[in-house]
Amino acid sequence: MNQFVSAQSTRYLSCDNVDKAIPIYSLSSSRLDDWLNALTAAQACWVKENNFTADKNEVIKLSNSEGNISSVIMGTGSKEQSVGIASYAKLAQNLSNGYYKLADVDITVDNIKLFSIGWALSQYEFDHYQNKKNKHNAVLVLNDETLLKEVLDIINGLFLVRDLINTPTCDMGPSHLSKIMEKLSKQYDAIFSELVDKELLEHNFNTIHTVGRAAKNKPRLLDLTWGREDAPKLTLVGKGVCFDTGGLDIKPSSGMRIMKKDMGGAAHTLGLAQMIMAARLDVRLRLLIPAVENNISADAFRPGDIITTYKGTTVEVDNTDAEGRLVLCDALALASEEAPDLLINFATLTGAARVAMGTDVVPFFTDSDDIALALAKHSDSEDDPIWRMPLHTPYEPQLKSSVADLCNTGSGPFGGAITAALFLKHFVDEPENWVHFDMYAWNMSNKSTGPEGGEAMAIRAVFAYIKARFTSDQSLS
Repeated sequence: MNQFVSAQSTRYLSCDNVDKAIPIYSLSSSRLDDWLNALTAAQACWVKENNFTADKNEVIKLSNSEGNISSVIMGTGSKEQSVGIASYAKLAQNLSNGYYKLADVDITVDNIKLFSIGWALSQYEFDHYQNKKNKHNAVLVLNDETLLKEVLDIINGLFLVRDLINTPTCDMGPSHLSKIMEKLSKQYDAIFSELVDKELLEHNFNTIHTVGRAAKNKPRLLDLTWGREDAPKLTLVGKGVCFDTGGLDIKPSSGMRIMKKDMGGAAHTLGLAQMIMAARLDVRLRLLIPAVENNISADAFRPGDIITTYKGTTVEVDNTDAEGRLVLCDALALASEEAPDLLINFATLTGAARVAMGTDVVPFFTDSDDIALALAKHSDSEDDPIWRMPLHTPYEPQLKSSVADLCNTGSGPFGGAITAALFLKHFVDEPENWVHFDMYAWNMSNKSTGPEGGEAMAIRAVFAYIKARFTSDQSLS
């Protein structure tokens, strides 16, 4: 199964067959009358018969005298309306197999990128376990090979995220994640290492071992480094809980059904790392993934257990279903030893984040106003929704334990995403350079941008921010 990642993007984007490609034009409602006047009588009649008004997301196809499609018109509504990635995705879904090209002469490079990403995302299928494969193959032809590579590098990272999350734990446990990361390191000449099972205890990664020790597929800490040693240090940490039963505080079956996605944070860091290395950004990249299964056996950890973390802080286990922050705390403490210029972690961490933001908007936490503002800017330009939430320090007392330094859950039912973030912050030495993303990593139903299942969230915005920051003379961009 580890060979499937993720060649299908090249099915949807190309620089070939430009002469065969059907042109796509965008049309605002304010330009509709002038456009109609320029059509042949037959074409204008066809447009009116189909009640095309150039409203946002409306599409009409025009034919030539031979009856073949000669052009595709996508309505954009009023000039004030923005056409986002979902509109581009919906267009691709509604077109038949063939070659297409963007024909608007004034379209910007950024819009071409967004169009191309939406185009490819809409056609993604996770069909690796099915005999019947998807036949939809609408190809967008770009006339710039450099731009094509740039877009494909992003899409391949997004597809990698989706593929990893969608793969069931029988084929995507901690050892499988290790193989994926090792393969990625070989592809980009990175350095890969791992600590497995008892090796974790020998190096004091006690929380990672404790959470994962009940599983047959043994816990491990995966470590990848890439880039010149004296480049700015960028460290990514991803929660790699490959399945979460909840432990002895077991989840109900409904809550456990899609817990293959609980390694979504790890998947996001792998996809983002691939984008960074493919773009050859001038950073010293480090990727840390604590990979475990939170299973139940005679050796499972218990409520009330006390763990001495890698940092030396003792943590009382209030709930074994709050395991993600436990495996992350050791990895964050290790990452902090190098004092990276930027430290970002991704995790499917709390249900409270979904209550606050729903399933589509990814909340993030940081002490840095500059980083938060820059991320918000790139979120808007990439049409990749994220939202800053507060690291509200008055909630810190909720994490107190009467018998240890910390408790792994808050003392009350409210503000769970914030208290989880505050728990993680304790293990970060320079929190002003740290960002924590608490994501869902899943589409609850089919969308224009992708099917029900694993989803890449926030990393287009984060990649754009990282690219701007580390290719600029300024410290932040």
